[in-house]
Amino acid sequence: QVEPMETGGGLVRPGESLTLSCPTSWRIARSNVVGWYRQAPGKERELVAVLTSGGSTDYADSVKGRFTISRDNAKTSIYLKMSSLNAEDTAIYYCNQDIRRRDGRWFSAGSWGQGTQVTVSS
Repeated sequence: QVEPMETGGGLVRPGESLTLSCPTSWRIARSNVVGWYRQAPGKERELVAVLTSGGSTDYADSVKGRFTISRDNAKTSIYLKMSSLNAEDTAIYYCNQDIRRRDGRWFSAGSWGQGTQVTVSS
């Protein structure tokens, strides 16, 4: 599996927005569930958002209404648009391109990249 290469992180103030991106392929986009995870300092990695090949989405409760996962029409990139950011959103964000569902829960099966750091601070 190709290691994802996430980009777009940075330092922002509370309330601001940021969009992360992760290159993918048409083959993956047509068949896989893809998504974004994040890991805050001292915490376990958690699922933030998923996007199915059919276009359905699912979000962690903590980001619903603020974050939007999408892909471009050419299916070459996956995005995570983050709005109304707050300090609790500070984390390293990872793209995963093979997410599966079992017993009602999502779990990651794809490779991990280096992630991209998002820091929200005034």
